[in-house]
Amino acid sequence: MIVAERKPLETLAEWLTPYSRVALVGCKGCVTVCHAGGLKEVEILAAQLTLHARERGRMLEVGEWMMERQCDPEYIEEKRESLAPYEAILSLACGAGVQLLAERFPTLPVLPGLDTRFMGVAAKPGEFSERCQACGACKLHLTAGICPVSRCSKSLLNGPCGGSWKGRCEVDESIPCAWQLIVDRLKAQGRLGEFERVLPANDWRTSRDGGPRRIVREDLA
Repeated sequence: MIVAERKPLETLAEWLTPYSRVALVGCKGCVTVCHAGGLKEVEILAAQLTLHARERGRMLEVGEWMMERQCDPEYIEEKRESLAPYEAILSLACGAGVQLLAERFPTLPVLPGLDTRFMGVAAKPGEFSERCQACGACKLHLTAGICPVSRCSKSLLNGPCGGSWKGRCEVDESIPCAWQLIVDRLKAQGRLGEFERVLPANDWRTSRDGGPRRIVREDLA
């Protein structure tokens, strides 16, 4: 799933200053799972924005809406007539959802309420961990289902590096060495001989840079 975090309230309130009637649109997809853009978050943010505006002497009407998925045109079309009368749309979806919403409402400002962080998994309640960077050249069949691009801080396709120690990453000892995990799993599957295979360089034109990241929500952990 895509993992995202909400932008600061002050930032969003500043963006909405020119408007008096705004649609706040949540998404029932990934951002609901990571507690960033679901129904609960829409209700809370709507109340916060309304109060913030009132305390500064101006009126702000915030319409609360939910879509099944903002990344699917069919669900946007279902809300087209309802959202058209607003002056602007504040989207609590991932970057993809915001962009598709903007395409479908070319005459309305569509503002991103979230910062999209990465594609990951729910490691445990309130903690989300990166697992995929969408590099476009998946090699999970060669690395025992563990992605070295996203889970190795150096994105090494042939590891481990010389800095790992006792199965931990030299960048941060709280991060397990991805290549140690790969070796352990290959061994458990009786495939350790495959570790000697040298993987060719990736075509990084389809990817991006960066190491593994993590979001921890203390209020959910």
